[in-house]
Amino acid sequence: MKQFSFYVVTDTHYFKTSLGAFGKEYEERMNYEQKCFAETEAINRAAFRFLETRDDADTVLIAGDLTHNGEKGSHEDFSKLLHDFQNNSGKKVYVVTASHDENEHPNAYNDDGKFEVEGTSFSELYGYYKDFGYDRARVFNEEHLSYVADLNDDIRLLVICNDTAEASKTAYSESFLHWIETQAKQAQADGKMMIAMEHYPVIPGQPVFMLIADAYQKESRKVIETLADNGVHLVFTGHMHNQSINTVTTEKGNRFYDVCTGSLIGYPAFIRYVTVFDEKTVGIKSIPIPDFDWDKGGLSGEVYMKKQFERMIRTFLDRMHSDPEKFLGKINIKKTPAAKRISVFLGNKLEKMTVGKLARMFFLKADKSIRENSFVEFAIDLVRNVFEGNQPYVEGTPEGDLLLKLFKRLRPFLKNMKGSQGEKIDFYEMMKHTVGNYGLDDYDTVLHL
Repeated sequence: MKQFSFYVVTDTHYFKTSLGAFGKEYEERMNYEQKCFAETEAINRAAFRFLETRDDADTVLIAGDLTHNGEKGSHEDFSKLLHDFQNNSGKKVYVVTASHDENEHPNAYNDDGKFEVEGTSFSELYGYYKDFGYDRARVFNEEHLSYVADLNDDIRLLVICNDTAEASKTAYSESFLHWIETQAKQAQADGKMMIAMEHYPVIPGQPVFMLIADAYQKESRKVIETLADNGVHLVFTGHMHNQSINTVTTEKGNRFYDVCTGSLIGYPAFIRYVTVFDEKTVGIKSIPIPDFDWDKGGLSGEVYMKKQFERMIRTFLDRMHSDPEKFLGKINIKKTPAAKRISVFLGNKLEKMTVGKLARMFFLKADKSIRENSFVEFAIDLVRNVFEGNQPYVEGTPEGDLLLKLFKRLRPFLKNMKGSQGEKIDFYEMMKHTVGNYGLDDYDTVLHL
């Protein structure tokens, strides 16, 4: 097999800026947003200019959520950007669409507030993106906008989408799983290495994401077994805007990897550079997105996005006591008088709490190096680390040792915990591997398939 390299980006969330992204209501929305919004056109253009200059790969995979929220103007602009990129660079683009690409009633913002703009139905997506993988497909599944394409003489790409005209973010039917199995077996019969791309992670990016139904592919175990037990050991995903590389082994002993990449337009924002050395060895490198043309107040693109991410977390913590009704609505809890009182009480306590005080509440002792640290800042670090990957709070660190003691103390009260797909969860193990990375490097590593 000849060595082959390609790039992976995901969650480009392109928004045509001229549609409108400003005003008081827009700014209030951005208080709760991890990702950028008005800036996405500038970020995408900078990223594809960067990719156009690279001479170390001629293929780019885009793992879904191509537009901000399915605005027709955004699809028109983004597909033109991709056409220009292909024409100018000679590179090939392969996409998968996702739920943010189909919306018949999306919104934009101006000084008068939120207003509706023209949207896009699922049936229209083929027309926008037929030149970015669909037209090169060996096999095309029209129902799911899924396909198989040869990246070169040795490597075959399987692109799967869990949307249809009738529903989005669905579990795959038995007939579609059979379609996947058929394509995988055909690749084996043809002597091809097959890799896959899907928008939704097949393995939760972090263990705590098992609690969130929308965080990963429904009935994921079936998908893993269908792929791995038929020779497909690697999938590239996005959706949760986090950096992670995870692996599981099926009951038949076949290893499977899920490489999830951070969103192009929200912290942490990275591009993956992937090199297939041979059918059993794949190298992964992560490249920060290039700086982009926007008034960032003198900040680098990375710091600018990081501040937006932290703005979101600080807003949630602040609104617990300053606007409990808004806070409860954002986390889908009924806005009863009792719930509001509890929210205000907890919010006021947490705002003034130190890490040492938190420890004492559970009859624990924090290391003196972190005892006086603000709990709010500690919480922000915890959340940000989950999305950054390579979480640092492992056993042997002051933060890790305190958290592990806390998780052990809570474990007996949560012994019957189950994930969103019904899997039994050991609370301690889930949280241990959420706050600390004990597995693969989430940025740069070599996978042994």
